[in-house]
Amino acid sequence: MDSSAGSTRREATRQKLYEAAVTLIAEQGFSATTVDEIAERAGVAKGTVYYNFASKSVLFEELLRHGVGLLTASLKAAADEVDGEGGSKVDALDAMIRAGLVFINRYPAFTQLYVAELWRTNRAWQSTLLVVRQQAVAVVEDVLRAGVGNGELSEEIDIPLTAAALVGMVLVAALDWQAFQPERSLDDVHAALSRLLQGRVSGTRA
Repeated sequence: MDSSAGSTRREATRQKLYEAAVTLIAEQGFSATTVDEIAERAGVAKGTVYYNFASKSVLFEELLRHGVGLLTASLKAAADEVDGEGGSKVDALDAMIRAGLVFINRYPAFTQLYVAELWRTNRAWQSTLLVVRQQAVAVVEDVLRAGVGNGELSEEIDIPLTAAALVGMVLVAALDWQAFQPERSLDDVHAALSRLLQGRVSGTRA
């Protein structure tokens, strides 16, 4: 059998399992979701789940790695594109905000789970969650650090905290948008966060 074809099929199966798991867990919680349900939703045999993942917990841990990996890659690609065009670091941060919103709009169930799990401390995958969270934040830190280095941004900013705040702003604003203000467009939400980033929320006083 062609190993590349086999690898492609396995990756497609894992993707179906990720999608099934994230949808079910978002709907009814991790504990209430069974492997049987995940397999049924994915359209595969129960044994296929265990062939790809040793347990439901391992599946969810790998789901976190997979999802945050996609988010991290999209943030980096947005920053790299602006850099390649000669844009500023603030432009790169703005592009990352939009990329984050696009990701969350595409994967809302995963984002809900990710944010919920960040607040839990009794999960077997807590250490993995912290690692993948730092990977996403580190991409923003790199842009902030470069901006400080070239004089575009103030040396007084706390880079780790500012990076975490920017990521958190996008996550919370996007979830609020989807849950309570779904009539707004992605452009509307991006414009509001862009104003915050660029310090354009204060009024002009005579």
